[in-house]
Amino acid sequence: MTTDQEAGAHLDRTFAMGFTSTPRGARLARRLTALRRDARGIPYDTDDHHEIVLIVAESTADAVVHGHAPGRDFHLRVHAPADGRTVRVEVSDARAERAPRSPAVAPEATGTGRRGGRGLLLVSRLAARWDRHPRPGAPGKTVWAQYTLSDRAAPSGSVPPCVR
Repeated sequence: MTTDQEAGAHLDRTFAMGFTSTPRGARLARRLTALRRDARGIPYDTDDHHEIVLIVAESTADAVVHGHAPGRDFHLRVHAPADGRTVRVEVSDARAERAPRSPAVAPEATGTGRRGGRGLLLVSRLAARWDRHPRPGAPGKTVWAQYTLSDRAAPSGSVPPCVR
């Protein structure tokens, strides 16, 4: 495979886009991720698909609620490495001072009746691992989660015949 072909294959496994830091932007990010994962071989009606989309939904909602800065968008990147066994979700926003707790000290859900605050708890249950780091090249932070596909899932780089 030539370098250009390798770069094209890498881009084919990656979906990245900026979205307005609003509930509408988070909803669009979730829907486009669902569409792209289905087109890349993780069908809509599988647990893997639902769980990846839920990770995206919770992560982008957290970026809107906790990372919103007026006039600044959040950025989503969903990447399926060539190994075909994992999917990495990264959500970057403009608020570094509102970083979530480290996964090692993330609180368990309490029965306090609070309406929110459980997004990263869900992400931690679904993802093999997650963490956060400073946003590269811009102010803010990136929260990422790595999801391990089940044995039943098709490799994320495969394309169904109807999409070719």
